Amino acid sequence: MGFRILGMVRQASFSAAKETRKGIEVPKGHLAVYVGDKMRRFVIPVSFLNKPSFQQLLSQAEEEFGFDHPTGGLTIPCTEDEFLNLTSLE
Repeated sequence: MGFRILGMVRQASFSAAKETRKGIEVPKGHLAVYVGDKMRRFVIPVSFLNKPSFQQLLSQAEEEFGFDHPTGGLTIPCTEDEFLNLTSLE
Protein backbone atom coordinates (compact mmCIF):
# COMPACT_ATOMS: atom_id res chain seq x y z
CA MET A 1 0.00 0.00 0.00
CA GLY A 2 1.02 3.57 -0.40
CA PHE A 3 -0.14 7.15 -0.36
CA ARG A 4 0.86 10.52 -1.74
CA ILE A 5 2.55 13.16 0.40
CA LEU A 6 2.62 16.62 -1.14
CA GLY A 7 3.61 15.27 -4.53
CA MET A 8 6.21 12.85 -3.13
CA VAL A 9 5.41 9.16 -3.29
CA ARG A 10 5.86 6.93 -0.24
CA GLN A 11 5.81 3.23 -1.10
CA ALA A 12 3.50 2.56 -4.08
CA SER A 13 1.14 5.35 -5.05
CA PHE A 14 -2.55 4.48 -5.07
CA SER A 15 -3.17 6.80 -7.95
CA ALA A 16 -1.37 9.59 -9.73
CA ALA A 17 -2.52 13.12 -8.95
CA LYS A 18 -2.62 15.59 -11.83
CA GLU A 19 -1.38 19.16 -11.57
CA THR A 20 -4.04 21.72 -12.44
CA ARG A 21 -4.34 25.46 -12.21
CA LYS A 22 -6.09 25.01 -8.87
CA GLY A 23 -3.31 22.83 -7.40
CA ILE A 24 -3.18 19.06 -7.18
CA GLU A 25 -6.34 17.33 -8.33
CA VAL A 26 -7.60 14.44 -6.21
CA PRO A 27 -8.18 11.34 -8.36
CA LYS A 28 -11.60 9.72 -8.47
CA GLY A 29 -12.04 7.30 -5.56
CA HIS A 30 -9.65 9.22 -3.31
CA LEU A 31 -9.82 12.10 -0.86
CA ALA A 32 -7.35 14.59 0.52
CA VAL A 33 -6.73 14.74 4.26
CA TYR A 34 -4.46 17.01 6.28
CA VAL A 35 -2.42 15.53 9.13
CA GLY A 36 -0.04 16.70 11.84
CA ASP A 37 1.22 20.04 13.10
CA LYS A 38 2.38 21.08 9.63
CA MET A 39 -0.93 20.01 8.04
CA ARG A 40 0.77 17.72 5.53
CA ARG A 41 -1.60 16.71 2.73
CA PHE A 42 -2.19 13.01 1.99
CA VAL A 43 -4.35 11.60 -0.80
CA ILE A 44 -5.91 8.34 0.34
CA PRO A 45 -8.44 5.88 -1.13
CA VAL A 46 -12.03 6.39 0.07
CA SER A 47 -12.02 2.71 1.10
CA PHE A 48 -10.10 3.84 4.20
CA LEU A 49 -13.33 5.45 5.45
CA ASN A 50 -14.71 1.96 6.19
CA LYS A 51 -11.74 0.79 8.29
CA PRO A 52 -12.46 0.72 12.05
CA SER A 53 -9.16 2.41 12.93
CA PHE A 54 -9.83 5.20 10.45
CA GLN A 55 -13.42 5.55 11.72
CA GLN A 56 -11.93 6.25 15.14
CA LEU A 57 -9.81 9.07 13.67
CA LEU A 58 -12.90 10.49 11.95
CA SER A 59 -14.75 10.54 15.28
CA GLN A 60 -11.83 12.42 16.86
CA ALA A 61 -11.83 14.87 13.93
CA GLU A 62 -15.56 15.47 14.42
CA GLU A 63 -15.07 16.12 18.16
CA GLU A 64 -12.14 18.48 17.61
CA PHE A 65 -13.18 20.34 14.45
CA GLY A 66 -16.86 19.58 13.90
CA PHE A 67 -17.55 20.38 10.27
CA ASP A 68 -15.30 23.45 10.19
CA HIS A 69 -11.89 22.29 9.00
CA PRO A 70 -9.34 25.12 8.79
CA THR A 71 -7.62 23.73 5.69
CA GLY A 72 -10.80 23.43 3.65
CA GLY A 73 -10.26 19.67 3.59
CA LEU A 74 -10.62 16.90 6.13
CA THR A 75 -8.21 17.48 9.02
CA ILE A 76 -7.14 14.37 10.94
CA PRO A 77 -6.09 15.07 14.57
CA CYS A 78 -3.01 12.88 14.95
CA THR A 79 0.70 13.07 14.25
CA GLU A 80 2.11 12.23 10.84
CA ASP A 81 3.86 9.18 12.33
CA GLU A 82 0.61 7.85 13.80
CA PHE A 83 -1.14 8.38 10.46
CA LEU A 84 1.65 6.69 8.51
CA ASN A 85 1.59 3.71 10.89
CA LEU A 86 -2.20 3.45 10.64
CA THR A 87 -2.29 3.63 6.84
CA SER A 88 0.57 1.16 6.42
CA LEU A 89 -1.38 -1.44 8.44
CA GLU A 90 -4.55 -1.11 6.36
